[in-house]
Amino acid sequence: MLFKKQLIKLHQLIGLFGVDPLLCYRTLRCLPTFFREWQKFRRGYVGELTLMPFLQERYTEGGATKTEYFWQDLLVARWIFEAQPQRHVDVGSSVECFVAHVASFREIEVYDVRPITTQIPGVVFKQADMMQSSSLPNMDDAGYCDSLSCLHAIEHFGLGRYGDPIDPKGYERGIANMARLLMQGGLFYLSAPIGKERVIFNANWVFDPHTIIRCAESYGLFLQKLTVISARGEVREESPTEDVLKELAQNFYNLGLFVFRKSAE
Repeated sequence: MLFKKQLIKLHQLIGLFGVDPLLCYRTLRCLPTFFREWQKFRRGYVGELTLMPFLQERYTEGGATKTEYFWQDLLVARWIFEAQPQRHVDVGSSVECFVAHVASFREIEVYDVRPITTQIPGVVFKQADMMQSSSLPNMDDAGYCDSLSCLHAIEHFGLGRYGDPIDPKGYERGIANMARLLMQGGLFYLSAPIGKERVIFNANWVFDPHTIIRCAESYGLFLQKLTVISARGEVREESPTEDVLKELAQNFYNLGLFVFRKSAE
């Protein structure tokens, strides 16, 4: 297991410089088949013929359905559809996946520290750093929205990966400000890597699930549901007992999909 983890880290490090050894191996493996099929096609075709090899897709499934991103985006979009909130706001989630899912059936407001220059039907975009309270929209004490999401984003806050300011407490400030956005009784869909707590600078945090729950509770957000998604896309709903949380905190990695409700008090 340790050797496998070291290989994964080495693969990621080499990939930063644009070299993917696994991709190179798979490409070389597919070349003989490509040339055989090209020659076979050429013998039966008369006309202009150019080459643009796609050498791996014959060995993959018809879509990427076994990833944590696929499942979190699908599940939360369905939950929002079922809940039918008055106003849904998203902070930092995938625009091409989750935001597009939601925008297909309702309007969604999106806040992200990076710009989005494309005009997208159903999407109202604002560039904002959610670690800064000055980024919050004008609102009274009642809050701004009754539904809020932040999927696979809070773990990046304060690490500079996306041009955000360095702040070791960035995730806490982010949760505090998002809690201010939410109306009393509103739902907050939050996902983040969970396991043995650590920082992989400047990629992401991995949180002990207790850290997320306690931080949320300190701002009036109380856990309603916990869904755990493995890196292989295995989905299970967990009862967030202390024993379950301790076990999750000892795992190396899962994605925790938390649903919080803001206290009505």
